[in-house]
Amino acid sequence: MSFVVSILITVQILAAVAMIGLVLVQHGKGADMGAAFGSGSSGSLFGASGSANFLSRTTAVLATVFFLCTLALAYVGNAKPASSGSVLENPAVTAPAVPETASQIPGAAPAGTAPASEPAAPAAPGPAQIPAR
Repeated sequence: MSFVVSILITVQILAAVAMIGLVLVQHGKGADMGAAFGSGSSGSLFGASGSANFLSRTTAVLATVFFLCTLALAYVGNAKPASSGSVLENPAVTAPAVPETASQIPGAAPAGTAPASEPAAPAAPGPAQIPAR
């Protein structure tokens, strides 16, 4: 299965690079429009420009090959193997056990006592007194 995937990826990359090259080499349709306003030599300003040439047909074929390789890679990548080797279904490493009490944690204070580094709680506020003048 790995061999098929590597062949599909190679064909897809080659098709993509060739398609980019062909698109960059082709003559744009907008160039005829600009020439029409300057010299009037183009008869197909907004109409059909005729049949497709070799470069545009080759680009269409390469786009189809690229699309088919993409679909094949998606199918192969989504296919489930006969024996599932998922990490989520069969975890190889288990998590360490959590200590049950704080006394098992190194450096922790025994239960029921406050750590010495914390300040004592402030006294409960009494009734507000207004100073006399």
